[in-house]
Amino acid sequence: MSVTDLTTQAGWMVGLAIVALLGTGWRKTARATARTPRKAPVVRRNWVPIGVAQTTVGLYRRPNVVRRVWALVASSAIAVVMGAVLAVVIAFALAFTIITLTDLLKQ
Repeated sequence: MSVTDLTTQAGWMVGLAIVALLGTGWRKTARATARTPRKAPVVRRNWVPIGVAQTTVGLYRRPNVVRRVWALVASSAIAVVMGAVLAVVIAFALAFTIITLTDLLKQ
């Protein structure tokens, strides 16, 4: 089997998958309707209202400069650490894939 044959077959599979998705989504789906009761309603607890307290709050104040700088430093540090972890994981996955594929080509 050549690369051209494999590419052609993959293209056919993608095309058929798109046709299948279009075929399944062609018809408009049914809208949700409220269920009509078919028997006596279920006995439930008596409804008791929940009290809500309305209180006044102070006006919004922007955080001071120290808190904003600390937020910037902390979020930057988290971004750098997450980027390093993600880079290590991607590099390991690529190295594993390349080693596996080159071993398969040597066979």
